[in-house]
Amino acid sequence: MAISTQGIPETPATPSPGPGARRRPVVIVAGIVAVVLIGLNLRAGITSAAALFHDLQQVLGYGPVVASVLPTIPLLCFAFAGLGTSWLARRIGVEKAILVALILLAAGLLIRAVPTTGALLAGTVVAMSGLAVCNVAMPSFIREHYAAKTPLMTGLYTFTMSGGATLAAAASVPLAQQLGSPSLGLAFWGILGVAALLGFLPVVLHTHRNFTRNSSARVPMLPLLRTRLGFLITTTFTFQGFLAYGVMSWFAYVLTSEGLSAAESGLQFGLMQFVSVAAGMLLLALGSRRGMLRPAMYIASGSTIAGIAALMFLPTTFAAVSAVLSGVGLGIFPLVLMIISRSGRSTAETTALSTIAQSLGYLFAALGPFGVGILHSATGTWTLPLGLLMLAGAALMVSCHLLTSKHTRLTAGPRSVA
Repeated sequence: MAISTQGIPETPATPSPGPGARRRPVVIVAGIVAVVLIGLNLRAGITSAAALFHDLQQVLGYGPVVASVLPTIPLLCFAFAGLGTSWLARRIGVEKAILVALILLAAGLLIRAVPTTGALLAGTVVAMSGLAVCNVAMPSFIREHYAAKTPLMTGLYTFTMSGGATLAAAASVPLAQQLGSPSLGLAFWGILGVAALLGFLPVVLHTHRNFTRNSSARVPMLPLLRTRLGFLITTTFTFQGFLAYGVMSWFAYVLTSEGLSAAESGLQFGLMQFVSVAAGMLLLALGSRRGMLRPAMYIASGSTIAGIAALMFLPTTFAAVSAVLSGVGLGIFPLVLMIISRSGRSTAETTALSTIAQSLGYLFAALGPFGVGILHSATGTWTLPLGLLMLAGAALMVSCHLLTSKHTRLTAGPRSVA
């Protein structure tokens, strides 16, 4: 049953018939395993690099422009590569689109083993393009295969995503030191990509045998953006992405530049990711309850503002305070994904909404890590960059307030066209 943004049950949109209606138990289990493996990958490639940015710059010798561009690449890929997901899913199906994405992800992560700036940039572009397709397609995959268990599967997906991010953030520096190269420390996470690729094959093989093309599956995205729901989801996704990647990309770097060792900064970064795992699950459980979505989003956005303020004003001996508060703030992501998965009249409309919200959201969110890096290079301090992030946190809280208004209905949107 769909829920309104206030947690009030609505009449659900009828899912289009799909592979989920004919699945055997073994395929159901394989799908759950695949969700776990994909989730583990979707942030590990980002947080592993973030923890190693300082070491990578020291070893490869690139300048401040490349240092500012690197954390921006994932968001630009999410914006532009993600735009093609709706078309790709319509042509070959959601499952095969995810398979293509996993091939790109694994290949890109392994390319980063080559210790050159060019390989680092190229591998990041390829891997993040794969992540872009997964980002957009996963809410539709969950709706198609697990329509009755959307909060549960969204929670599992985001839990493993945060878990993979936590593991990569905490382990990347020690792993790179053990392997003797930050480039090899990055490439190690390609093993997770290969595992996800192999784990998803049974789902793809099953859906390939049972796939029937839906002739009315195309949904125009721009008219969807002009609806209140489409605009507010896109706006909320933009601000949470701006903050999440602005903080994740530079959190460890800020601590290192303020005097902590790279290993200690990586551990604090790992703590932030660890907290985000529990916070995401708790906020998702809270937000799924009647009338509690708005408080859950207030908690997340307010914690983000407080975490940035702690990073800005407290000494590094209290870095854990900022890590914990920022981790709670990152818990807003599964709430937004749940809203996307529950919205629209069909899987195709959900895919279109996910595409437009994530593509435009990530495009503007790219200004977060890039702007933080450029402002720091220009001023030599973290005051102005962190102040910018706090302002974005206030805008996020306003957007959350409007999105969870009783005037915003999850079934609003343009109809699909042939």
